Amino acid sequence: MSLANLKETRRESITVGFFFERNKNRLKMVAVNGEVGFEKVIRDKSIHRPGLALAGYVELFTFDRVQIVGNTEVRYLKHLSLVERVKSFETLFKFDIPCVVISGENTLDDELIAIATRHGVSVFKTPLETTKLVYFVSDFLDDQFSPQTVIHGSFIDVYGIGVLLVGRSGIGKSEVALDLIERGHRLVADDVIMVTRKGEGILIGAGTDVVKHFMEIRGLGLIDVRSIFGIRSIRFQKRAEIVVELQEWSGDVEYTRTGLDHENISILGVEIPHVKLPIFPGKNITVIVEVIALDYLLRHYGYDAAREFSKRLDAAIAEKSKSKRAIDYFEHDFE
Repeated sequence: MSLANLKETRRESITVGFFFERNKNRLKMVAVNGEVGFEKVIRDKSIHRPGLALAGYVELFTFDRVQIVGNTEVRYLKHLSLVERVKSFETLFKFDIPCVVISGENTLDDELIAIATRHGVSVFKTPLETTKLVYFVSDFLDDQFSPQTVIHGSFIDVYGIGVLLVGRSGIGKSEVALDLIERGHRLVADDVIMVTRKGEGILIGAGTDVVKHFMEIRGLGLIDVRSIFGIRSIRFQKRAEIVVELQEWSGDVEYTRTGLDHENISILGVEIPHVKLPIFPGKNITVIVEVIALDYLLRHYGYDAAREFSKRLDAAIAEKSKSKRAIDYFEHDFE
């Protein structure tokens, strides 16, 4: 499997109804005016606080975002008379806003809810305070609109490190993954891995709703990893941190011997370590993958075995250069 020409996809929009259904339990969200405006679409992953728009300044009003009405907006409205509140609230609906979410213990007058209903805009209410609401909604929308790609391989959590096993079809990715699971590691996805870029430098991998934690083992067929190995053998998503590419051994290829030069690969614009692992019958790939994960952990905490060995070698050469004799200990080794 080549990762050179991965196809990047990006969701253009979601409906307000989809936004509500996915968040109603997590955010304890209720639809104040029923299913009004559920067909409207959200096209922006950012959110907006319409305080200035309520005050009449709409030059920079990003109306096409989810509108969060919190303490500031509600207190501003309450210091106005009812007639002024209605006029102020009507300002928002001169624009095609997707929906309004009210946070915390705040409430809006029935007259204001009626304005939203008349304009076909959903109004939601959640007990979460504004700061938490902004965090959760922004995180959800970032997931929905982030770039994605599909990678064919096996994705395993090995000692807390997300390892992507890739290689040509039939090379044994699933078998290596199964061996790792049997040794206590956790399957994230097999065969089809959905990889999403979170923020600027994080890749999150997950399986599809259909495949979930099923695996295909050639000669055996489909197996359900969760049913066989238990709940501790799976997880639903994981940060992708290393790509291990399984390749058939070839005497014509120069493989990395020292590890001083670490190769990276770009996935959705994010650079992560790329290990090309030659395989042949009898080679214990499972243990090597475990060591790759552990070595990554060591380097993450500041210890690089290859560079440490290089320092020791340089020091030994420098020490030997001071002496004319190249042999000292071993010439007296009579064992």
